[in-house]
Amino acid sequence: MGNLAATYHNQGRLVEAEQLEVQLVDMSKELLGAEHPDTLLSMGNLAATYHNQGRLNEAEWLEVQVMDVSKKLLGAEHPSTFKSMGNLAATYHKQGRLNEAEQLEVQLVDMSKELLGAEHPSTLRSMGNLAATYHKQGRLNEAEHLEVQVMDMGKKLLGAEHPETLRSMVNLAETYHNQGRLNEAEQLQFQVMDMRKKLLGVEHTVTTQVLITAEGALKHIGSLERKAKIRVAFHNFRISVCYFCRIQ
Repeated sequence: MGNLAATYHNQGRLVEAEQLEVQLVDMSKELLGAEHPDTLLSMGNLAATYHNQGRLNEAEWLEVQVMDVSKKLLGAEHPSTFKSMGNLAATYHKQGRLNEAEQLEVQLVDMSKELLGAEHPSTLRSMGNLAATYHKQGRLNEAEHLEVQVMDMGKKLLGAEHPETLRSMVNLAETYHNQGRLNEAEQLQFQVMDMRKKLLGVEHTVTTQVLITAEGALKHIGSLERKAKIRVAFHNFRISVCYFCRIQ
């Protein structure tokens, strides 16, 4: 049942996933107990479905329980506890409860650095999430400080063309843009655009998203010649997509 629920979830069939996951939670509680690791896993999966359905209060209610029990049974430094804290922080972020998200994310960054090292991919991911919260709080200098580190370490550890590195560049470019540092934003966005075109091709959906993101930033730059060049580059890639979201 768990595998089928996961398949439904990945297919976007969230109502069918939810139906199975509710059954799994109920059976796990009855057969194994409310604090069994398998029960916590089932609760976490159901919370993820609620989150993706936009039912954030229900997701939060489950995630708080999973985090608290994980801390009690496994300890604050266990990977499962880490994951539960990150999931709850993401829900708080989406609810607009940024101070609560920040508190959890600061803990995650500190623990990841201590246990895994400053250059571990999980540490970089935690730093990126904290930067996203700072960005949304309007604390752009603090967001920039973290995003530069994430980008530089991503290039060093994963390579300049790795998807996580490219995402970190997009996030930093967005911060530069909101700081009014348009030339620096432009440089990063063109680097991402060129690498996406090289890796995925000009017709790939992600490439078009990057192109439209770059156009959105460059429309604020005063050079008519530059705008004209951008429009020529974009006219074959117009699709109805949003700007890149900040990575959570």
